[in-house]
Amino acid sequence: MPSDSINLYGRVLVTGNIRAVTGLHIGKGKEGVMIGGVDNPVMRDALSNQPYIPGSSLKGKLRSLAEKRDPKAQPNMNIGTAKAKVRIHVCNDPTCQVCTIYGIPGQEGAQAPTRLIVRDVFLTEESVRHLSALNLDQPFTEVKYEASIDRITSEANPRPLERVPAGAVFGPFELVFSLYKEDDCRLLRNLFEAMRLLEDDYLGGSGSRGSGKVRFEDLSITIRPVAAYAGEEVAAISFTAEDTQALRHQEDAIVAAAGQVLAS
Repeated sequence: MPSDSINLYGRVLVTGNIRAVTGLHIGKGKEGVMIGGVDNPVMRDALSNQPYIPGSSLKGKLRSLAEKRDPKAQPNMNIGTAKAKVRIHVCNDPTCQVCTIYGIPGQEGAQAPTRLIVRDVFLTEESVRHLSALNLDQPFTEVKYEASIDRITSEANPRPLERVPAGAVFGPFELVFSLYKEDDCRLLRNLFEAMRLLEDDYLGGSGSRGSGKVRFEDLSITIRPVAAYAGEEVAAISFTAEDTQALRHQEDAIVAAAGQVLAS
């Protein structure tokens, strides 16, 4: 295979569930507060009014952890609006795993396609039924009251925070990893490691104050050669794992199977 080839050879689909071990807050901003509402609301689906995990939030957190793990991937660019600049790592180095997997802004002149696609993740039907039956502060969510204490007057300043309660399950999530080049199969290890790092970190806001601990469960990894998309009878290669720790023991076999697709 030519080293500069960008032909699609196959895709690796990672699916499963995301369990909120503690309350989960993925905020939507503070454009306005309705009477009876909270000033730190969560993201909700416009059709169902149910909270969900945006793919951008999940991908951004995985990228952030991958950057912190790689000493070469240090923040070197500000992106966003004038009011809210975000520092991330961006480069066009073909050996940079972070930029190869997660991509770079189009205006920076990307030299290769992004490897990873991350879908939005919605509540499971079981969690919808469970949360609907509870006497919650808001539909499907609780309101956690925090307070900052004035160091001089000892006056408390309450801060209501909307969260999806602990125990709620979102799924199935879907990570789609495209295989373009011969070394792409090895990049899967970086993705799996970022998933494990996230479980000991947090997703969303207020993580240092208890929110956002999550766990990946009921994992399924399917390696699908590109010929299968053309209708050819090509068998997909599948793996299952109860959680990310069990997945660790299958990484060698998954990488080898993805390598076979790239070599075909």
